[in-house]
Amino acid sequence: MTSDIGIRFEERGALGIATLDRPRALNALDHPMVLALRAALDGWIANPSITQVVLRSAHERAFCVGGDVRAMATLGSSGRKEEARQYWRDEYALDLLISRYPKPFIALVDGLCFGGGFGLSGHARYRVAGETLGFAMPEVAIGLFPDVGGTYVLPRLPGWSGTWLAMTGARIGMPDAMALGLYTHHVPVARWPALIDALAGGEEAEAALARLAARPPAPALGALYPDIDRIFAGGSVDAIVTALEVVGAGDRPAAEFARGQLDTIRRASPTSVHIAFQQMQRGLGLDLAGCLNLEFRLVTRLLGQSDFYEGVRALLVDKDQKPAWTPARLEEVDPVVIAALFDEPLADELLLA
Repeated sequence: MTSDIGIRFEERGALGIATLDRPRALNALDHPMVLALRAALDGWIANPSITQVVLRSAHERAFCVGGDVRAMATLGSSGRKEEARQYWRDEYALDLLISRYPKPFIALVDGLCFGGGFGLSGHARYRVAGETLGFAMPEVAIGLFPDVGGTYVLPRLPGWSGTWLAMTGARIGMPDAMALGLYTHHVPVARWPALIDALAGGEEAEAALARLAARPPAPALGALYPDIDRIFAGGSVDAIVTALEVVGAGDRPAAEFARGQLDTIRRASPTSVHIAFQQMQRGLGLDLAGCLNLEFRLVTRLLGQSDFYEGVRALLVDKDQKPAWTPARLEEVDPVVIAALFDEPLADELLLA
């Protein structure tokens, strides 16, 4: 079956295949795509002839660069916030379904995978990385936060790497993404057709992946992991900023890295950086459903503030790279105000369970 809404579906032997195909938007995930994928996945659950499911991209440049935040900002700024909230309701429910999918679910990820793209793939039972994977949760740069379950996944990564990724939106390549456990297998893209054929023919995913997987290269940032842990173990945003300043002022190999991370944090939305920090503090105490419920509370609140709209304008619409954040500086953000964004219930909570 084909579709002109940015995603295609087919059944090949025992395999259900969903292919993201919105090339001009680098497969940015909009509401019709979310609903179509949910319907297909529900249908395959009920179809006994489909025993495994694959999610992939039709284009080598990107798996999915995230949710269609430009569309959400347009809705929110034009008095249609409830439509934007419904998108996130449906997206988060889809992410949770993928995490619990009753049949082997294999995400084939190569090229750019940001934000909502990780929501689709990062909760899959099998997360397969190609050579050119570029992973990031860059939402702090546009006045949002690492959602789609980032509150659950990132604090469970080794050491304090998740806090680093959340607060900076840093992009990492396949070797580091594998080393941190974001993906379960590295299968070179040239072997993906053979993998698809094997799965369609009924070979179990576990066996096919073990047969076709390759050892990833050593992580490019491996030597920096101890420094990342020392810096981002700080008990507050201020403590982490101070640690970055201290390391950045030195002459150790980590100094240049620290200066770059500090510059990135200071260019991001100060409110978003503080939210990302608190997400990492809270996420270990919640299951994925609880994290998604909390993220819906947060995104609802940010739809009523200015930073999201300003971030989308500055980075994606006008592209002047000069967002005017409110508050403008990290030091002006009150952590008590940030905590209230998390703790105060909504009148209409998302209640995934």
